[in-house]
Amino acid sequence: MVTGRIFSAAVVMALGLPAGALAQDSSTRVAAETDWAVFEGAEPKECWAVTAPKKTVNTRDGREVSVRRGDILLFVSYRPAEKVAGEISFTGGYPFADGSTATMEVGDTTFNLFTEGEYAWPATPEDDQKIMTAIKRGADATITARSSRGTQTQDTFSLLGATAMIAEAEKRCGPQG
Repeated sequence: MVTGRIFSAAVVMALGLPAGALAQDSSTRVAAETDWAVFEGAEPKECWAVTAPKKTVNTRDGREVSVRRGDILLFVSYRPAEKVAGEISFTGGYPFADGSTATMEVGDTTFNLFTEGEYAWPATPEDDQKIMTAIKRGADATITARSSRGTQTQDTFSLLGATAMIAEAEKRCGPQG
């Protein structure tokens, strides 16, 4: 599971997002390509490839609505101390509806993400790998979820630069990093 520690002001500023109330971390952006960036944190060592959405649509009762959301980010994380390699995760910037799942579409393939609090991720490391393969082959990914207030959100992420940045994060913090 993704921890709140990986969200740093550096991530938000580097991706051009508004700075919110984020946990401080000693992370640094170490690489960027197209729509993705890689950050590396210390103590414990961790790396993550990350991107923000290119398009966001919020609806309630079938109508588009304006809502306040925190940071919306898609991650591929490596945490060697925890033996985590290539963990896919998503934060929608709001608490998800209890017991809900989010769906991630990459090309013609749909994946289910389990939600807890403001985070969503696949059920198993094998599912992480299937999604990562799809991300590397795809042009964009769309994640649809429901907030605890009943708003349906649909966030579309560009996958341009994802393959290179995932490889960079793995090189720095993966099993061989």
